[in-house]
Amino acid sequence: MRRKRFSLPALLAVLALFSASCGGDGTSADAAGDESGGEVIVSGSSTVEPISARNAEKFAEDNPNVAISVDGPGTGDGFEIFCNGESDVSDASRAIAPEEIEACEANGIEFIELRVAIDGLSVITSTQNDMVECLSFGDLYALLGPESTGFDTWAAANDVAADVGENHGALNTPYPDAPLVVSAPGEESGTFDSFVEIALEAIAEERGQEPVTRPDYQASPNDNVIVEAIAGTPTSLGWVGYAFVQANPDAVRALAVDGGDGCVEPTPETIADGSFPIARPLFIYVDPARVEQKPELEAYIDFSMSDEGFASVSEAGYVDLEDDEIEQTRSVWESRETGTREG
Repeated sequence: MRRKRFSLPALLAVLALFSASCGGDGTSADAAGDESGGEVIVSGSSTVEPISARNAEKFAEDNPNVAISVDGPGTGDGFEIFCNGESDVSDASRAIAPEEIEACEANGIEFIELRVAIDGLSVITSTQNDMVECLSFGDLYALLGPESTGFDTWAAANDVAADVGENHGALNTPYPDAPLVVSAPGEESGTFDSFVEIALEAIAEERGQEPVTRPDYQASPNDNVIVEAIAGTPTSLGWVGYAFVQANPDAVRALAVDGGDGCVEPTPETIADGSFPIARPLFIYVDPARVEQKPELEAYIDFSMSDEGFASVSEAGYVDLEDDEIEQTRSVWESRETGTREG
């Protein structure tokens, strides 16, 4: 089967922009306050990466003397890097966890949490798959939860689904007798954590199971790799951030999800109003001490908090915050308020 090629111009594994000189003419390059330019290191969530890559590219247009790198190894790996003092900005598709806060505190690192966007965590299959249109949380548990380990066909999950019942959305059984090939984020990813917490955890706890996914699937921290794998297998199943569905409409298809109130497709409207049951906020984190030490970092975050910076959210395929939520985020930044705000 021929593999499709995918492109998401804003999604760059590493974005580095350099210039041999800087001006002193009062442009925004001077706002960075350092004639040598300096650098800003952004790492973390591959889901948030397209937003940060766009902002880095825009910022560099007026600040060519500042080198910016944007990388997306995953939210968990990004927090480890950040709490070790090795990055300036940590992109995150979930709020920082208690053990990560402890790691930061152990290294004397505080953080400012800035909510920047809303994502609809999308359950996807190949565009060739016409056997399923909607999956409930019960379906997702039967197909992807800890009791599905070893299932290599959709039909193998029928018994688990029947045992789970319809307390978590109407079941879409019987499942087809077709190969079940799963490609999705791994444990280093905030997208993995969010999926488990929202879709699987309640059912797992009811059944006395560990709230995890099945371990036997193709895991990757790179959403583009997941999209390519899903597209290449007709009866595949996985999950990614909404922007990657938007960027690859000819390759993957997002399924409607029933969290208990009926099937809802992910759209900007359903994600924004919360009716899509796997909506979640996206964040960036910054250490206020590094902000004080690095004028170029302060200038970059100032840009990210501007109208042009927030415009990168929809440009990257995600859902904008409401105006009052944007103002709340800006207020947190302006006050340099430290500590977690979510959870």
